[in-house]
Amino acid sequence: MNTLSSLLTESADGRLGVLMSALSGMAAALAVALAMTVYFRLGYRSWRDVVRHGLATLAALALLAFAAYDMRHAALAYLGLNPSKPAVEFEIRMPRETLTAVSDSQIELHTDRNQTLALVDGVRELGDGRSVLRGAVALNHRTADRVLVVNLPGKGTFEFRLRLPAEPHRSEQFGPWHLADRIASPATGSVAPQDAYTIRYRVL
Repeated sequence: MNTLSSLLTESADGRLGVLMSALSGMAAALAVALAMTVYFRLGYRSWRDVVRHGLATLAALALLAFAAYDMRHAALAYLGLNPSKPAVEFEIRMPRETLTAVSDSQIELHTDRNQTLALVDGVRELGDGRSVLRGAVALNHRTADRVLVVNLPGKGTFEFRLRLPAEPHRSEQFGPWHLADRIASPATGSVAPQDAYTIRYRVL
């Protein structure tokens, strides 16, 4: 319920941001139209008048350009495509039998400021009895306290600490594999040894 509430809140905030940006764009367009009307209808008697009204027109055009950029930025953020926010693409390697119910799995990024639900991208078989679970999650806050929590019903909960600075740089290649930092077994059953679960990731 908390997750649904947060998603609805973020969606409402996104729509409000797009609406405010649209209103700003309309105001900027109106300012440009007024400036151009003044420019073409008034008779200029000196070069100072031309310079003064020319600067006013340039300022209005700059305002319009800024409003257009702001609208694009707000729209991308609303669609979850904001390029200013980095994301982590990860691959988690584990025994094949652990991933018998991928559709029921839930992966979250826990920080000291928030919790973000990750997007599961699928599973790739390695052919040696292991599988790789792929996914990605957005980095919404500047913090070095990041833990990826993988919950597989009936199998256990696996925690991987992301060894990234508060403001990580984007990388083309995946980093080295790291062992799971913590494994919590379910009430019944057992999980494989800790060294059977590893993760690697890169910043997009």
